[in-house]
Amino acid sequence: AEIAELFFVDTTPFVDAYFLNPHGQYYDWRGVSPRESYLQTILTDLEMGLRESRAKWKIVVGHHAIKSASIHGNTKELESLLLPILEANNVDLYVNGHDHCLQQISTNQSPIQFITSGGGSKAWRGYYNWKTPEDMKYFYDGQGFISVKITRTEIGIAFYDVSGNILHKWDT
Repeated sequence: AEIAELFFVDTTPFVDAYFLNPHGQYYDWRGVSPRESYLQTILTDLEMGLRESRAKWKIVVGHHAIKSASIHGNTKELESLLLPILEANNVDLYVNGHDHCLQQISTNQSPIQFITSGGGSKAWRGYYNWKTPEDMKYFYDGQGFISVKITRTEIGIAFYDVSGNILHKWDT
């Protein structure tokens, strides 16, 4: 059996605000329109890929967070459309950027580890909004990065600051 399989999802078309309230921004949606059809294709293809995967570890990567305590918060569209597919197919990690911080969230409602590694810029904003402290395993508002080690028996994640100092570690 395979050790790990990674699935990359184009999360931007899921976010309603980019379509309904673009705040003067112009987005070129060639290849995405009609949106509903595009999203359904993404979800169907992802679900099929996850279902057919024989990998010990399933990891999904997207730009936007499903769950986040930082400035953008949870992405409601991903919570309602993407998360049920990830949970039904035993995804282990959902990794994203978008929010400029490092964080690990794990809830009692989901076995998925939600990992944000977006600490590349605009850090130190001082924004933190999370209502269930027991779910927040780690939050760092500064710049940094993560490393992921995967073996047949475990996944390990280390969170680093820009100097390479380990700030937080987690493993299965």
